[in-house]
Amino acid sequence: MTIPLQAIIAFFVSLALVLIFTPITIPFLRKLKAGQQIIQDMGPTWHKSKQGTPTMGGIIFMCAVIVPYLILAFSYYTGAANGLSAGIICLISSFVFSLIGFSDDFLKIRKKNNAGLSEVQKMVLQIIVSAGFLVFNAIRTGGSTVITFDYPFFVDAIGGFQIDLGIFWYVLAMIIMVGFTNAVNITDGLDGLCTSVTIPVAIFFVVISAARGSYDITVLSLALVGALIGFLVFNWHPCKIMMGDVGSMFLGGMVVTIAFSLDMPLVLLLVGIIYLIETFSVIIQRVYFKITHGKRLFKMTPIHHSFEMSGWREEKICLLFSGITVIACIIAVLLLI
Repeated sequence: MTIPLQAIIAFFVSLALVLIFTPITIPFLRKLKAGQQIIQDMGPTWHKSKQGTPTMGGIIFMCAVIVPYLILAFSYYTGAANGLSAGIICLISSFVFSLIGFSDDFLKIRKKNNAGLSEVQKMVLQIIVSAGFLVFNAIRTGGSTVITFDYPFFVDAIGGFQIDLGIFWYVLAMIIMVGFTNAVNITDGLDGLCTSVTIPVAIFFVVISAARGSYDITVLSLALVGALIGFLVFNWHPCKIMMGDVGSMFLGGMVVTIAFSLDMPLVLLLVGIIYLIETFSVIIQRVYFKITHGKRLFKMTPIHHSFEMSGWREEKICLLFSGITVIACIIAVLLLI
């Protein structure tokens, strides 16, 4: 496995950009009154103290990923065989996802409450962006609809196998894209949580892409690692700036599009285990609430709030969730390399 020099440089450039520009951006956002709006029933009562914390900080690490990638990965994305680079497609799609998040953040700030875009509006826009990515990715890869189960435990047991899902592959792909983009967004509910959970996932993509010779993705993923580490310095509890939906939607887009670009969307079931747990806790809570006519299975969802309600500190929850993600990513690396 070889990590190209461009990727290493991208890591340090992204890290430096975030460390330099975040302290400058925080007072600027305060002047714009771009503060987080907190609704009491959306989290524990003590989260009310976070009211007014500068938000939309995701713009910082997003720019810190885009700039070094465009400069340092030039030879990779301009030299793509069919004119379409995996990294460029991922970056553009993630950027458009972030615009959905930006619209949501802007409306929340403008209305002075936590009601931005409706769930239906978000869903429609996410479906459109996902469809666009899948079309261009299909053009880049030749449009294969085959899912290959070639992990070691399958190979040892039955020799591995493939399934051609045909048109249903696109249905499954759409569900995965929209689902995981929202799952990452849901995970952004505590200081440093989404940031610390996504760092090991991005490192996983660095390792796998480098091992497979997909250096375009290696540069992009390592730039993301650097940007998130830098952002975590300011996003850790008590956070000085929040990423907002513009940031979490960008991260969701990056995670899911990179997984598809590496032709391993199903690996998200393992490395994205925390995203899944967070999302299913919300779904299970809603279903249980309706079935039991008002009873709750968890103290509060997403599940990180349930831990808070049980007396856990935010830092402890972040360390637990990111630790679980690290273990899941290590297992995934051992299975795939």
